[in-house]
Formats: sequence, structure tokens, C-alpha cells
Amino acid sequence: MARASTYLNFPRNTEEAFLFYKLVFRSKFNAPIQRMGDIPSQPGEPKLVDADKKLVMHVELPILGGHILMGTDAPESMGFSVRQGNNIYINLEPDTRSETKRLFNALSAGGKVEMPLVEMFWGGYFGSCTDKFGVQWMFNCASED
Repeated sequence: MARASTYLNFPRNTEEAFLFYKLVFRSKFNAPIQRMGDIPSQPGEPKLVDADKKLVMHVELPILGGHILMGTDAPESMGFSVRQGNNIYINLEPDTRSETKRLFNALSAGGKVEMPLVEMFWGGYFGSCTDKFGVQWMFNCASED
């Protein structure tokens, strides 16, 4: 079955981020968190250092409307250079304004509000923020409570 998802890379704190998102969205992981230490070693690849074996290889979390949030650790010790950027937003369209406020407040806590939730000319209740992990979120609720 086809599905849409958003994939997030973190330097070493994917588990922390996804435990936070699990609480915010009141959801459960689709499967247990897969760890880097679970990956079979491949010929010619350097041996995984012990400190990296517990890192997240893959995690999946349903959030709203069947959308799946996925993530992985991408540490420098494995050749990655993860930088917080401005090229990805996750757009949420909750059913009610009260749920929009709850999600906005939870995700912006410890982060940065870019645009507070306000009534927009198209009739939506719209706002955006960056959470404490550097992930950018947009909110657009068309319904009235």
C-alpha cells in the first residue's frame, strides 16, 4: 500500500526526539526501534564502534492522518555531517483548533515560534514553529471548534 512519510536524520539523538514525538502525538511506534548494532557487517566496511551500536538505525511513528514520521541517527563517526536546515517542514492539518493549539504548544516548547497561530485570509488557523530538535512544523486547521 502506498504511503507518504517524512524522514528525519539526527546526529545522535533520534531516540530522544522520537520519544518526544510519541508523547506529543499520543501514538505508538510501528515496530520496535531498530539499532545500528542490529545491522549485519558488510565486507569492506569498518567495524561499528561500541558507542554507535545503540544508535537508531530506523524508527517509524504514525502521527496524523496516516502520515508516518521516520528517522535515523547519522553520526559523524559514520561519515555523516547532519546540519539543522531550513529545507523541510512537516505540515499538520488537525481536525480541531483545540488540537492544533495543543500540538503547536507542545512542539514549540523549548524551540522557536516563527509565526504564532492566527486566523488567515483563506479561513485557516495557521502558524509555524521549529521544535527543540531543529525540525520545522507548519499548522493549518480549516475547521472551527
